[in-house]
Amino acid sequence: MLTYYKLGPYVLELESPRRVTMNTDGENIDYFKAEAARTDVPYQVIINMYLTESRMQKRHLAVA
Repeated sequence: MLTYYKLGPYVLELESPRRVTMNTDGENIDYFKAEAARTDVPYQVIINMYLTESRMQKRHLAVA
């Protein structure tokens, strides 16, 4: 479960964020923007939270 970003659970070290450009399906962006509207958290922060949680839980993709 993700924790609200203002509590700062994912700030383990102070590091400047890196700007990236990536291609993704519109449905993915729509999902994160809907979550942003629901939680009043910027969608970019929510995406970063998902990525951070995956990394911290050492999740790996299952590629066939």
